[in-house]
Amino acid sequence: MFGEALRYARERAGYTQEELGVFLNFHRTVITRFEGGKRPMDRDTVGRADEVLSMGGLLVRLWERVDWQADIERPDWFETFMELEEEAAAVRVLQYARVNGLLQCEAYLRAMFATGNARNNPKLFAERVATRMGRQGRFLAPDGPTLLVVLDEGAIRSVVGGPGVMRQQMEHLLAVTERSNIFLQVAPFDCPAPASPSASMVLLLMPDGKEWVYSESLYRGHFSDVPSIVEGSRRDFDLVRAGVLSLGESRALIADAMEEYRFAERRSQEGCLAQEQLQRGRRGRVHRGSPRIPPRRRPGP
Repeated sequence: MFGEALRYARERAGYTQEELGVFLNFHRTVITRFEGGKRPMDRDTVGRADEVLSMGGLLVRLWERVDWQADIERPDWFETFMELEEEAAAVRVLQYARVNGLLQCEAYLRAMFATGNARNNPKLFAERVATRMGRQGRFLAPDGPTLLVVLDEGAIRSVVGGPGVMRQQMEHLLAVTERSNIFLQVAPFDCPAPASPSASMVLLLMPDGKEWVYSESLYRGHFSDVPSIVEGSRRDFDLVRAGVLSLGESRALIADAMEEYRFAERRSQEGCLAQEQLQRGRRGRVHRGSPRIPPRRRPGP
């Protein structure tokens, strides 16, 4: 409702979204999200908009009546998350069980999607792969935003797609962490940090200084910008990070895992070759349990 009121006020004043964005120091896409109800405005921004659009304090009064901290179900929760991630100036991630999507190589993410509901839908499968790879592009750019990831060792040890895929994934982690904007630390199994949060979470710092915390349950995503929740999540993240391996130690652990997967991959390939050779050697032979056919006697002279 507030977004609709903002759109009405803008159109009444004769401004485009881009023009209003110039006055408020936001990109046009941010104004679109304000008006679409996908992103709340802070009090100072509403005050500036009210003044620019000559609303006489009406937008401010309406904004004050909205419960901005209400827990609202979002049917498009992942789309909302991607919009925030696309705009974020810095992203901090605490990840369990699986390698975070922003750090997955293509072979790994294909193996992940192959076990989901997209495996029997080639079009959906291709769309999800393209979307995941597209999300990574912004962070892999030369001037990409800061990405700080604390990855549980379980994500490195849990095999997805076989040792060959995991070897490629470890190589990818070592490659991307050579970038100046990407930092990866591993929380080992014996991490001495205090009790960790029970679920993976993402902290998103927006260009205007606003911060969001995002996590997922079984069927939906959860967002919050409530100061107490954000502060608590930030504190949990910092406490976990205090007990993890250093950047160099983390790279060493990943390199060791890469060699272990390389060895397992080689053994697997050798095993497949030996099995193939064994099968090839058995071709044409009569099975031991088959009836014995006596040799044909030649007629005598």
